[in-house]
Amino acid sequence: MRRLNDWYRHPRYYEAIFGGDSERELEFLEQINGWFGTGGGTWLEPACGAGRLVEAAVRRGHTVIGCDVSEEMLAHARARLNGAGPGVAYLARQRMEHFCPAAWRGRIDLAFCLVSTFRYLPSDAAALSHLRAVRRLLRPGGVYALGFHLTDYARRRIERERWVGQLGPERIVCNTREWPPDRRLRRARVRNRLSISGPHGSRVIETEWHFRTWSEDQALRLFDRARFELRAVYGFDGDLAQPLGWDSPRLDRVMILAPRIAP
Repeated sequence: MRRLNDWYRHPRYYEAIFGGDSERELEFLEQINGWFGTGGGTWLEPACGAGRLVEAAVRRGHTVIGCDVSEEMLAHARARLNGAGPGVAYLARQRMEHFCPAAWRGRIDLAFCLVSTFRYLPSDAAALSHLRAVRRLLRPGGVYALGFHLTDYARRRIERERWVGQLGPERIVCNTREWPPDRRLRRARVRNRLSISGPHGSRVIETEWHFRTWSEDQALRLFDRARFELRAVYGFDGDLAQPLGWDSPRLDRVMILAPRIAP
């Protein structure tokens, strides 16, 4: 069996697992944009990855700017955008805590980052830098839909998730583990293993990293420092009919953030 590392260097397999909910997520984002934001069509996706949501938004006529650190992911995104129209996308290789192009400041109607990518930011300083960059890019009335899992520091068990996808004749099984959080270091070890089997043999792509941990209080203090206010909270299922209270036991949150207006 062939063994590889870094699943972000293999966007086709990543998409086979996580690429199925794009239209549902776009519906959610358009509703959020209309309910809480300007309703305008200039959008931002930090850490846009393989571009599935960028493509879906462009097909609906939106203008989208995005960034990612993976050249393989960006190449995949650019290829899929060829002829996607009627909207347009501008993608750059950049870290999300530094991405704040001057030409787009004050022009973004909706920013979104839905799948816990925020937790890759390794420190409070990096997270604050990212939020301040997004705030500078938003136009008056714009909002940021930021999704990530909050941390239960009392958890002592390994959390496991499993997904199965298909790419032509190949079957992909994705297993993710997250170990109990380290409260002192504020991080949690994570491992992802993609097992791929098909007519050309079997491969395993295994990736390990550490996520930054955020309790409710830690997240709220960060938002306050970045001068954002919390407008609403939803689960990762994007059920607009079921907003969450901040005291919900669910840890998967999509937080609708709006720049706080100075008195």
